[in-house]
Amino acid sequence: MSRIIYLAAAVTLVLSGRLPAAERRFDFDDQPTNQPPTNCFSLIAGEGKPGTWKVIEDDVPLPLAPVTPGAANTMKKNVVAQTAWDSTDEHFPLLILGKEKYGDFTLKTKFKLVDGLTEQMAGIAFRIQDEKNFYVARASGMGKTFYFYKFDKGVRSPPIGNNMEIAKGVWHDLTIQCEGTDIHILLDGKEAMPTLHDPTFSTGKIGYFTKSDAISYFTDTRISYVSREPFAQELVRDTMKEYPRLIGVQVYTVPPHAKETQIIASSDEKEIGKPGGKNEADVIENGTPYYDKEQEMISVMVPLRDRNGDVEAAVRIKMKSFPGQTEENAFVRATPIIKAMQERVVTVNSLTD
Repeated sequence: MSRIIYLAAAVTLVLSGRLPAAERRFDFDDQPTNQPPTNCFSLIAGEGKPGTWKVIEDDVPLPLAPVTPGAANTMKKNVVAQTAWDSTDEHFPLLILGKEKYGDFTLKTKFKLVDGLTEQMAGIAFRIQDEKNFYVARASGMGKTFYFYKFDKGVRSPPIGNNMEIAKGVWHDLTIQCEGTDIHILLDGKEAMPTLHDPTFSTGKIGYFTKSDAISYFTDTRISYVSREPFAQELVRDTMKEYPRLIGVQVYTVPPHAKETQIIASSDEKEIGKPGGKNEADVIENGTPYYDKEQEMISVMVPLRDRNGDVEAAVRIKMKSFPGQTEENAFVRATPIIKAMQERVVTVNSLTD
């Protein structure tokens, strides 16, 4: 089994709030070399062509120093390398690590600056929304700088950081901690800059980052994070709690990069990810409500609108039937439920965050 994304079950408790914590490890040792890493996605910010990312073998420092004098202090290990030579100036290849989004997290990784004629750079992009919106902490060997930037709608902020030597051909340790709006960054175990505060992005994906023709390696990436429940699932859970006589609630949307509707939240979590049908699509596209009756159960499907009145999802509400049940009074019963849900919805992004 590939170990590229290993999820340790909730093994510890976060002291603040005692929420379950988890860890993802990106380990490429079971990946074939000279091939792109699986479950990772290439993205390009700025100009130029996407980077060329592949798994290669390299010498990596041992986790613990050897106890025997003269013994080797490195081991052969699979790492991920960006190997494309594209000297375009505003050219930022990214490799997105999985599809998961992270809010509060601590990331630890190693990087190595290997080569590059116009730039030698490596870093971590985080709280990534898309190729135009993210944070990044990066080291430049040629520029002799370690900087933090924010890319907001494609515009790069002024740099925050310090001038320092970043040795080429040496593995460096990078740690990034995000808690709420606080961002804390360590380079080789030392504080790289004072704690930063920025409220622009509260959650997002994480990826490797380089610039121009920089040849850079990455390995030993671990992300410890607070388990997060998508807002849509929280909304369903709270609705079932407020209306305990309901049989079930499902929320359908068309997720990003998908072509069809899917269940993104349900009172039965086993249903999450299952496809919707024509009726669900009609609710989302046209706001058309639907009614169905099955023996002792009825269901109504209605649009879930955001604060602008735009349809962001379809909600199926399942209720017990009663003698004399009609389509009209079924919608009457469902109306206060959907109104309570809508009061908490801002946009479709808030449902999936």
